[in-house]
Amino acid sequence: MIFRFQTVAYLLQIWWFEVDGEVTFPFPADIYTLSFRLHLGRFSKRLGRRVCNYEHTHGWDIKPVKFELSTSDGQQASCEYCLDESEIDDTYGNHKRGYWIDYKVGEFIVSGSEPTTQVRFSMKQIDCTHSKGGLCVDSVFIIPSDLRERKRKCILK
Repeated sequence: MIFRFQTVAYLLQIWWFEVDGEVTFPFPADIYTLSFRLHLGRFSKRLGRRVCNYEHTHGWDIKPVKFELSTSDGQQASCEYCLDESEIDDTYGNHKRGYWIDYKVGEFIVSGSEPTTQVRFSMKQIDCTHSKGGLCVDSVFIIPSDLRERKRKCILK
């Protein structure tokens, strides 16, 4: 299940950042992974090519963003990520800037005994000591965890 926002938000400069949502859905019994899809920088086209501008990208390396999920049956997960680290991010040697990155929030289990499951999710960076900017938020993914692993193995072949 993908919750893609109709409009991609691009944040030029903010002090307080919070995205949250919830979905109630009859998930089949399985283990699910929830993740946010984010990008640092702003895309544009120049001479028919897609280029990324980092002019307004700042502040995401100072303090981490907190990601959380909770379900109607009491399951919870949370994690924190600094969104703009200069180190290499993935197994392919890419840096975080200029790429869409899936930030895994956590997993939850649906047993199938309930007709629907409510999932609440959020990402926050509530620190007014510094401004932040240059972030695109595209979508939230809820997919079966084994599908995520199969997808990753196929890419690595």
